[in-house]
Amino acid sequence: MFDRRLLQNFDWILLLILAILAVISVLNLYSATYPIRESGGSQIFLKQIYWFIIGFAVLLVMTTFDYHLLERLAYPVYLVSIGLLILVFVVGDIRSGSQRWISLGGLAVQPSELAKLSMVLILAKFFNEQGQVYEYRLRDLWRPFLYMAVPAVLILKEPDLGTALVLVTVSFSMILFAKIKWRSFLILILSGIIAAPFIWINLKDYQQKRILTFLRPDMDPLGAGYHINQSKIAIGSGLFWGKGYLKGTQTRLHFLPEQHTDFAFSVLAEEWGFVGSVILLLLYFLLMLWGINIAKNSKDRFGTMIALGIVAIIFWQLVINVSMTTGLLPVVGIPLVMFSYGGSSTVSTMAGLGLLMNISMRRFMFQ
Repeated sequence: MFDRRLLQNFDWILLLILAILAVISVLNLYSATYPIRESGGSQIFLKQIYWFIIGFAVLLVMTTFDYHLLERLAYPVYLVSIGLLILVFVVGDIRSGSQRWISLGGLAVQPSELAKLSMVLILAKFFNEQGQVYEYRLRDLWRPFLYMAVPAVLILKEPDLGTALVLVTVSFSMILFAKIKWRSFLILILSGIIAAPFIWINLKDYQQKRILTFLRPDMDPLGAGYHINQSKIAIGSGLFWGKGYLKGTQTRLHFLPEQHTDFAFSVLAEEWGFVGSVILLLLYFLLMLWGINIAKNSKDRFGTMIALGIVAIIFWQLVINVSMTTGLLPVVGIPLVMFSYGGSSTVSTMAGLGLLMNISMRRFMFQ
């Protein structure tokens, strides 16, 4: 029988924040594709509206079942995501030198987006099964590291450095939430520093050039440094109030590359200035605070770890994307969640936020 308390505890605040972000995103995408409408830009804008409709439907579906069911499904979901990542190398589409998408009935699906959610589920299951351990040692964490390493290596091979970076940072965030001994944490940091040269020699040439350009912006202004230089010009030219909606010259004149995906934030900053940028960042800040509040009020460790993992996905993609567009980090190709164009990213993010809502609605059932 349907429990009426689920409707009474429906998280309207979370839904309202998502709706506001979706409206701002669609308006910004309309502006970002306005100068390329005759060459297919209008289709991009319409497709994103369809993705949001599908995303909201997925979000509602994710609230209809008890999220504890996912504890039993964590391993199957993880194995399916690994299988899809392997399938990418067999039947995946190659675009701009990367093999990241699988075509399904006219839709291009990016399995690495599912991998992020499956990673959150399997780590939440692991830490829930372990119970309340005071502090973990490195030898206690070999399984989480293995769970993380397999999809991270496959995603790096696509190559997709940005998504692999998000997957690793989200996994480490969940490990830190679960608590790790300081000595083990310092060993991890030292291991990362020692591994840096090995990681460097295994990067693609264009990835190395982007990092070198980040350290020396004047090295290749018309090549590897073009994206970041144009993004900084767009953001800086917005000043305090911005140039106005549909009046961003960097966007109108096609100077800003990838303006509907990785650099969508630069479009908003140019047209709405410092004020618009701060309002958008405050909305994300409010979304993450609400997610942490849901994690805090969850009555079981599994729900808490899922909520913290989803907040970590939003946090790291926000930090990396905004830092990338403002020149504080190298360009690694990370979309801004709920803001950049992308079907797989939008739907998987909405699925994760649906899980957040699911945990929020069922917190009373354990009181």
